[in-house]
Amino acid sequence: MTLLDGKKTSEDIQKEIAAEVAELKASGGKTPHLAAILVGHDGGSVTYVNNKVLACERVGFASSLFHFEDTITEEELLNKIKELNEDEDIDGFIVQLPLPKHIDPEKVLEAVDPQKDVDGFHPINVGRMVAGLPAYLPATPAGILQLLERYKIETSGKHCVVLGRSNIVGSPMSILMAKSTYPGNCTVTICHSRTVDLPSFTRQADIIIAAIGKPEFLTADMVKEGVVVIDVGTTRVPDASRKSGFRLKGDVNFDEVAPKCSYITPVPGGVGPLTIAMLLKNTLKAAKKEVYA
Repeated sequence: MTLLDGKKTSEDIQKEIAAEVAELKASGGKTPHLAAILVGHDGGSVTYVNNKVLACERVGFASSLFHFEDTITEEELLNKIKELNEDEDIDGFIVQLPLPKHIDPEKVLEAVDPQKDVDGFHPINVGRMVAGLPAYLPATPAGILQLLERYKIETSGKHCVVLGRSNIVGSPMSILMAKSTYPGNCTVTICHSRTVDLPSFTRQADIIIAAIGKPEFLTADMVKEGVVVIDVGTTRVPDASRKSGFRLKGDVNFDEVAPKCSYITPVPGGVGPLTIAMLLKNTLKAAKKEVYA
């Protein structure tokens, strides 16, 4: 069993980005600029956005953080998005989810200029991804592709089972794994809460991407020997022995499943660290006008 080290892979990608940014600056090019909008004080969101700011510093990006109270109106938020859309110095920006209940996330995401949508959530970028056109890929699926590629895991002709159908992970992952590229060329099955006899599908899988949001859902009896398992789950569970008061659990029962795997991601330290790296990669693409000429 080989552990897929997302932390090291993320560090490698960030070093590559930093070298490219240094070269860009040395040739008189513009410093890539990533901005983030954060609404409210959700602990996970605050930590995640702060980590993005630190990552920008590491790779030589400029960064801006716009933090609003959760009393901000939808109209005020949309006006801020319009302002960032029109700011020529900002190459890309993200609106951190979740948003307060009085704000429609779909309306907010659709208000972001697709050319600055480095999260890859805008319907235009999703459509371009499906059509095989240059697009900003959602960070988590893009990170999973990087893991598969950098560990040289064979995907062509393999049966990939995706657990979960969210617009952020499950659905785009199923599309990307079926593409006639590497990684890709898989036969893909999507399983979800309405799937009848779900274990009968996972037991056939050569590759399982678990993004169902249920801690330790995937158990040893649900997988075959030699399977590749990518665990996207990150659920906080109470743990009084830790300073934070919680620990992260994935969608896979790691101790049970790992002995049967050829490759598996840990939680934490697997897919999670790659999301920021791929966000930076999308921002660099935006600064270089690689997706939208």
